[in-house]
Amino acid sequence: MKLPPLPLPSPGPRLRRLASALRQRALALRGIALPGGLSLWITLLSMGFVLAALVGHGRRMLQLSLDPQGWWWLLLAVGFSLLSLVVNALGLGAVLRWLQLRPLWPPLVILYLDTNLRKFLPGGVWHLAGRLGPLRSADGPLRQSAPLSLALVAVLLDPLLAAVAALALVALAGWQNGLDLLGLLPLALLWPRWLAPLLERLERRQARRLKLDPEALGDGLRQALSGYPWPPLLVQLVFVLLRFAGFACCVLAFDLQTSLSWSGWLAGFALAWAIGLVVPGAPGGLGVFEAALLLRLGGAIPEAPLLAIALSYRLVATLADALGAGCARLDGWLQRRAQPEGQSRLQL
Repeated sequence: MKLPPLPLPSPGPRLRRLASALRQRALALRGIALPGGLSLWITLLSMGFVLAALVGHGRRMLQLSLDPQGWWWLLLAVGFSLLSLVVNALGLGAVLRWLQLRPLWPPLVILYLDTNLRKFLPGGVWHLAGRLGPLRSADGPLRQSAPLSLALVAVLLDPLLAAVAALALVALAGWQNGLDLLGLLPLALLWPRWLAPLLERLERRQARRLKLDPEALGDGLRQALSGYPWPPLLVQLVFVLLRFAGFACCVLAFDLQTSLSWSGWLAGFALAWAIGLVVPGAPGGLGVFEAALLLRLGGAIPEAPLLAIALSYRLVATLADALGAGCARLDGWLQRRAQPEGQSRLQL
């Protein structure tokens, strides 16, 4: 004989009041806004941590010096960092092809390098906005202009894939108390079933920040996602490895390569770089990357040389960004200068 299910007791008035109070407290906390925004406070905390490390280890850092070979390593680091920017531009092209768009590769690389320095502007979205307009233009770096939804998805998916690739590299250092599994979990988010709602949410958020009409985005995103984004993910993996090659040159410049295995260096760099990319803070991850690197590797490496490596890498990467933007501007200037000459020759 099958007994009927027992009815669940209804919550008493005390439980209902407690639930109501918790709900009101959660709504009140959600409405609290930090003065200046969360990004400002993360930036201040990160900068404060780095400055405290500089004050505490400044005297030991002044005792560090580079021999001529060390300066050559730093020069090579600039080369690797500049090459990584070109590969990242190709990664954006791979994202566009995965979204069934046809990029024009040389103009796309020039556009990426030209807008890359804008990531240091307040807000951290102006490099994305600088790429969004040309992708929608008839004379942009595409054979056919992209709709607003796909153009916005492309510029958002590019850094997202780079962050996922960097986190996946964390697993190369072994167990790390479960950190390797946490680094591999974001790979599951790239399946279209999970990626589509994530991109739709990011689209709406960035559309508000860029003051775009959310209604103009359309609903064709899910149809554009064709399977798992293996090609752009592999290109972004090469990009992160080239970024690490520039960082490794800084390690070699200070002759600290024997202090930690290269897999440990790679895991620490990849984690800090991903945190600097995705955590809201100073534009370009300034201060966030350095603080994350010190917190992750400070127990295995003396903090004074580790801080010197982090700061030298920041200078190297920024110099590479400036060189890339300068080369793009020079190319545009040469093209504009050569165009009237070609037109005048046609007229003759």
